[in-house]
Amino acid sequence: MLGFWLKALTRPTLDLTLTTAPGQQTRIIERPGLVLDDAELAALVEQLRTVAGRTLAQGALTYGVFSGERERLSQSIITLISETATGRPIAFNALAQMPLTLAGEPEQVTHLGLVMVDPEVRGRGLSWVLYGLTVLVLFVRGGLRPRWISNVTQVPSVVGMVCETFSEVYPSPDPGSRQSFAHLSLARQIMRDHRHVFGVGPEAGFDESHSIITDAYTGGSDDLKKSFEQATHHREERYNAFCREKLDYGRGDDVLQLGRMDLAAARSYLLGQVPRSSLPGLLGASAFLLVQRLLLPLGHWLDDSRRFGTLRPRMARTKP
Repeated sequence: MLGFWLKALTRPTLDLTLTTAPGQQTRIIERPGLVLDDAELAALVEQLRTVAGRTLAQGALTYGVFSGERERLSQSIITLISETATGRPIAFNALAQMPLTLAGEPEQVTHLGLVMVDPEVRGRGLSWVLYGLTVLVLFVRGGLRPRWISNVTQVPSVVGMVCETFSEVYPSPDPGSRQSFAHLSLARQIMRDHRHVFGVGPEAGFDESHSIITDAYTGGSDDLKKSFEQATHHREERYNAFCREKLDYGRGDDVLQLGRMDLAAARSYLLGQVPRSSLPGLLGASAFLLVQRLLLPLGHWLDDSRRFGTLRPRMARTKP
């Protein structure tokens, strides 16, 4: 695990493999459309399609990473879980990087993308890898600076997973959830410029105040549409009730969630979702606590090459 983190912090792009459970290995590969040759890229896409083929009862997906287009895959980060002995792919998450702006500054938002798990291995504790590990790696590599994430779904279990994993999530049934100007600004940009990332067509509507996409299954994600009964429910009833009340499943609505990975979310993720038997996870949580209390403010203050809050980079301040 130490070697994994050293590589994550030093490589310009990620292509890392680690064991996340007995008999299973996870590969995280960033921007495969840029770094893989034609044969390697085709093999990776085929692995994703294999998992999708076993997950979907019928139909096929044609948007995003399933298209096989280098342009799409150049903006993606793939987290692929396979059986160690056979190499058979059993689950994946396809994240996308979306360049946006916030308060006049560039902001890279990580879209959680599509998660698929082979029905044979559901319920085996893969969610901590698929929904948090890669974002945590990006967060650490980015100097522990808060990182915005987005998620589009109609599945109550996924809505709840995002709310439990990240900070300041909206929309959410959790107490204290509110739509800030940052939430609204980022959501508007996503719906204006990045619908193709999650397979939503131009004819889909958007309820800004509730951050709900209406008639969402018309842009390549058609075969993902579910009824409320078909969608996987969350163990906490409030997330099921929230989706039942807010979404029109007959029409095909989705929520567009926005939240942040920050130190509080990272600590909660390591202590609450990583298996308790995982010593590296507990050590990592301790390290985050130490950084938060003692080292992080000093590090941000001394780094004059990047903006942080009201502080400006030295070069930006000296320009006429």
